[in-house]
Amino acid sequence: MRRVLVFLLAALAFSGGQALAQTVAVLCSPALAWCEQLAPTFKTATGVDLEFIRLSSSESLARLRAEAANPTFDVWFGGTGDPHLVAFNEGITEFYKPTLWDDLLPSLTRSVGETYTPLYTGAIGFVVNEGVLNEIGAPVPTCWTDLTDPAYRGLLAMPNPNTSGTAYTVIATLVQLFGEETAFEMLADIHQNVAHYTRSGGAVGLLAGRGDVGVAIQFLHDGVAYIKQGFPVTNYAPCEGTGFEIGGISLVSGAPSRDAAIAFIEWALTPEAQSIAASRGESFQVQSNSNTPVDPDSPDLSALKLIDYDFATFGSPEVRDRLVGKWTTEVFPVPRR
Repeated sequence: MRRVLVFLLAALAFSGGQALAQTVAVLCSPALAWCEQLAPTFKTATGVDLEFIRLSSSESLARLRAEAANPTFDVWFGGTGDPHLVAFNEGITEFYKPTLWDDLLPSLTRSVGETYTPLYTGAIGFVVNEGVLNEIGAPVPTCWTDLTDPAYRGLLAMPNPNTSGTAYTVIATLVQLFGEETAFEMLADIHQNVAHYTRSGGAVGLLAGRGDVGVAIQFLHDGVAYIKQGFPVTNYAPCEGTGFEIGGISLVSGAPSRDAAIAFIEWALTPEAQSIAASRGESFQVQSNSNTPVDPDSPDLSALKLIDYDFATFGSPEVRDRLVGKWTTEVFPVPRR
């Protein structure tokens, strides 16, 4: 932490001390409670003010694309990795190599290379309200193929890939597991069982927790948050294997407050800053800094059957836009019986 503080003080001394008057503008994609803690803790650490807007991953990418010629944000904080790769590939963000790069989990930095900086990781799965399923007489799903069973009609919830990076991770996972043709046949069958599509990936677990649905398709660490809040849900990892995210933090190209943005990125990767996530009781991802303690309730990713996720392919703008567009035109409009 000492070397990071030295770096921050040096960064904030640029332009004759003018940085202290700057405000870093953050586009924030994780849970709102985590986003809300960034400003006071960063201010305490650096003296720099922080303002944020909370948008889901796909919404954030759309916002950055729309503002590419005249950016209003300095940093994109959190959100699934595929949209961060898209933003980098389109020149909307640029790679900044932080001083703590070598402290980050090598498995994460190797996967994304010098495109964006890993912030955390987590795996997709099912967050299940077994009480709801028992009332209906539906079995607990343990595999992706289970979700296509008409027994789950009106019992599923998942986010919309047009707004949620979580949902795109689901699509990309199914394509990598089963091939595109079979994956979209499965998505069409799953669509028939979905009662609710949400804007945010984390929101579907609340529907399961309240008993509105029996199964939420989302990241397992979001399920942990609902379990800790007392909702009657249980996490299940799909038997065929599952995809995962490498949530990121990216420097926006042409950031209005570039030096303050770099100072924020450096601070956000420290164990002290990363520990904020679990301390708020809503975010239980495995953090990227190898020195950040892993909350004992966070999913044990080593115990899961993770696929060899192809971040380069599914983080390309062409592939992502095509798959989301295909879901939007071929799956979502089909009436649910």
